[in-house]
Amino acid sequence: MVKTAKSGEPTITRHLTPERTDCPHCGGPMRADYANPRTVHTLAGITHLHLTVRRCHQYGCVAHRRVPPEAEGASVLPRHEFGLDVIALIGALRYTEHRSIPEIRAHLVGRGVTIVERTVTNLLDRYDELLAVALADDRRLRTILGRQGRILLGADGLQPDVGHEVLWVIRDCLSGELLLAESLLSARHQDLGELLAAVKAACPVPVAGIVSDGQTSIRKAVAAVFPDTPYQRCPFHFLREAARPIDEADRHAKKELKKTVRGIRGIERTPRPTRFGGIVRPFGVP
Repeated sequence: MVKTAKSGEPTITRHLTPERTDCPHCGGPMRADYANPRTVHTLAGITHLHLTVRRCHQYGCVAHRRVPPEAEGASVLPRHEFGLDVIALIGALRYTEHRSIPEIRAHLVGRGVTIVERTVTNLLDRYDELLAVALADDRRLRTILGRQGRILLGADGLQPDVGHEVLWVIRDCLSGELLLAESLLSARHQDLGELLAAVKAACPVPVAGIVSDGQTSIRKAVAAVFPDTPYQRCPFHFLREAARPIDEADRHAKKELKKTVRGIRGIERTPRPTRFGGIVRPFGVP
């Protein structure tokens, strides 16, 4: 089991909700059942995930099980505290740059990731296990997918830094199971198409849809391998890209707002008399 790190205060908050609101088996509504918070250490910072979990409440439905957000598996493995981007970087540092475990830990600490050497070793094992996943040879995985009746594919590429290999992870968003993972030197759609074709050939049930972050290479690969399968961009990535023009337009307003509130600091440090005749100074001010 991966050793738990001492968590600091999260600097990033993400709210994730399942996109599907109707039960795939009975067609009834899947209402929000409960929230499941998670704290994940990523290269971007400590991230708080607020996960809304849905469930079918129709009496007698065979699909009475939790349905987590589809985008959860794009950033972190089940029951793990460190993100997939951290695992991808550990694998790249180990097998591309041939760094030792202490050197990898020092590199991660230098990038603001609190981690110990034992956890680096465990996450390196997870990286090896990811690359060893083979759907065609996994009887347990094929049984799970066969019971579902269909698959909702999620395809994500994780490149820790420019120049490193891209860790491609293909998963089933319904069960959360990993179907295939492979480290490639490039993000060409031809190479990704071969991975998708291998998953398609090994799948025991039809692929009902595909979700990704919308990279051009992924879209081209999906169009070539799954021309008739519905494709959708991950809502988190879509909304983030849609918000960029608004953020740029508000940049000037942010600067003006900072000018307006800049004087609050001096007001806070001003000594204030009390009803007892003494002077109250802000904590830490001599």
